[in-house]
Amino acid sequence: MTAPPATIDAARTMLAGESYVADRALATVVFLALKLGRPLFLEGEAGTGKTEIAKAIASGLGRRLIRLQCYEGLDAASAVCDWNFAAQMIAIRTAEAGGGADRDALRAELFTEDYLIERPLLAAMRPQPGGAPVLLIDELDRTDEPFEAFLLEALSDFQVTIPELGTIRAPEPPIVILTSNRTREVHDALKRRCLYHWVDYPDFAREMEILQARAPEATATLSREIVAFVQKLRTEDLFKKPGVAETIDWAKCLLALDVIALSPEVIADTLGAILKYQDDIQKIAGAPAKKILDDLRADLALA
Repeated sequence: MTAPPATIDAARTMLAGESYVADRALATVVFLALKLGRPLFLEGEAGTGKTEIAKAIASGLGRRLIRLQCYEGLDAASAVCDWNFAAQMIAIRTAEAGGGADRDALRAELFTEDYLIERPLLAAMRPQPGGAPVLLIDELDRTDEPFEAFLLEALSDFQVTIPELGTIRAPEPPIVILTSNRTREVHDALKRRCLYHWVDYPDFAREMEILQARAPEATATLSREIVAFVQKLRTEDLFKKPGVAETIDWAKCLLALDVIALSPEVIADTLGAILKYQDDIQKIAGAPAKKILDDLRADLALA
């Protein structure tokens, strides 16, 4: 287990050590979240690296990462715990077969830790060998408002209530990271309990740093062309603009194909690595892609 960073620069260095290139604003909010023990709420477009921040923090601090992947219809039973009904039924049948089962004693025995199936929120409240875990509540905007209301208890008091067992409080508050792609607004009551940061697309220089950290095998020339092309794509009227994740995936695809420089043919063959909708691919493939490539090479020549 590593101690939390003592300064903003130390937080930035810790993230960099996990191949996560953060600007000073992001490093500051990460430092404050760790220093103050406050949940960190990250919003931004898909693919901008929000989930990777939680992974980098967990790895950098040597903590366990517990991930709650949100989805429509997520409820407390799925997020906190469930009972092992199959094992409970076996215990009931065994007691009945033995005869003379004490119903009250059997009922008390069935609802104990032995038959409890932990889900992410409950697991995050348990003591961990390496210290308090990092709890990632990913894509919170996919859930509904009742689940947000349920989270208020967990984020305010770092505890969860199980009717059969009572309230379980974390001996040491987990490090909580919440992410949202902003497909809907998250309620203010939840945001007030968190520090907030908008994770935007990086500028050219920082995206170059990210690509060099995540795909170091790429030459400087190829990396510049990849980043410049993706940056120009983000200025186009697309249904889904490519994120940093797509930049990295595309670079790895090009390296697997032994590409040393972009060409219209290579771009046409690999557009599916950066664009995920057929309408966007059709809009960019062919002449538009060639024009973007020509423009970026002219810009890079002038730089």
